[in-house]
Amino acid sequence: MQTTQLGTTGPVVSVFGLGCMGMSDMYGPSDRSESIATIHAALDAGITLLDTGDFYGMGHNEMLIGEALRDVSRDRVQLSVKFGAQRGPDGNWLGYDASPKAVKTALAYTLKRLGTDYVDIYRPARVDPNVPIEETVGAIAELIAAGYVRHVGLSEASADTVRRANAVHPVVDLQIEYSLVSRGVEDTILPALNELGVGMTAYGVLSRGLLSERAEESAKSGGFRGHLPRFSGDNLRHNLGLVEALREIARDKSITVPQLAIAWVLSRGGNIVPLIGARRRERLTEALGAFDVQLTSDDLARIEAAVPKGAVAGDRYMAAQMGMLDSERVAVR
Repeated sequence: MQTTQLGTTGPVVSVFGLGCMGMSDMYGPSDRSESIATIHAALDAGITLLDTGDFYGMGHNEMLIGEALRDVSRDRVQLSVKFGAQRGPDGNWLGYDASPKAVKTALAYTLKRLGTDYVDIYRPARVDPNVPIEETVGAIAELIAAGYVRHVGLSEASADTVRRANAVHPVVDLQIEYSLVSRGVEDTILPALNELGVGMTAYGVLSRGLLSERAEESAKSGGFRGHLPRFSGDNLRHNLGLVEALREIARDKSITVPQLAIAWVLSRGGNIVPLIGARRRERLTEALGAFDVQLTSDDLARIEAAVPKGAVAGDRYMAAQMGMLDSERVAVR
């Protein structure tokens, strides 16, 4: 496993990260033993960056990771944690709170659940429209000074918000959805990250299973996907056509569609670290195979022709959720 520095001020991490959300939430039941085995397999493969959120399973994900890392040396991993999303006991979403008091309270519980003295990267899950980003980042900076956090990260923030946050304290990375079918980040956000020396951790690199050999199966699996426009009706039929076009390219290279899609993200630049959302070891192994895929200029041209920017049908979230994304609100102005 190769490594890369996350931004110009961040830690050295593996070129892939493991996104752990699906082990606790959103995609239906998961197997605890298999989840822990997958985390261990990721570590054995050289993955050092584990991504979670305190609201994934209302704390379950952090406790799961804490259990998996109980006998693992702390310096083998970097823990990236999102906070701020508010949920009720029924799991319903209640909004966001990234006020300074909430920042510090959330971290106190996170440290207990993870069983650690510090987290490596701490980030608001979304930009709180009611709290200036300067105040949120300022609170994280105080936690860094106190030794509880190592670095500031952001999630789904616009270029302007990244600039404002970075002026308060260096931001090491922006976590944002980026894939063959989610490329809005290329317009203003990615250029700003490159200018500021801020890295990117890319989630949704397979568009939640749409870019896979099992796209139709994923669409029927229920859970979170059942509410996503890209998996609905005519949108899904159109999008499956895009997947089929990618499948032809993948066959010619003797690889899978997920490996092709992940390799494409890797090809976009050294400051982008894809997050692999594997819940099972076989899916992790498949995804890691993308590292050995070499995409030629002809390959990239074929991929672009098969899935040009903007070709996907449907937004990446429902309208209400899209309205909560600082990255999207600014992009459409």
